[in-house]
Amino acid sequence: MGIVRASMAGTVWKFLVNEGDKVEVGQDVVILESMKMEIPIVTETAGTVTRIIATEGDFINVDDELLEIN
Repeated sequence: MGIVRASMAGTVWKFLVNEGDKVEVGQDVVILESMKMEIPIVTETAGTVTRIIATEGDFINVDDELLEIN
């Protein structure tokens, strides 16, 4: 099991995956917005998205959990 965490503080702009989707290592899964820039967050774990933890529009901090992959 792996947890995708935010690499920087910002607002969750968009999830690019849904629960049940299969993902590969290096795949963009979330877009954060910070200082008017869109920053993709990639997964370091392959598997299936089992839980989306954050919500679009949430402000998150560095290392906050975004989604879970099993």
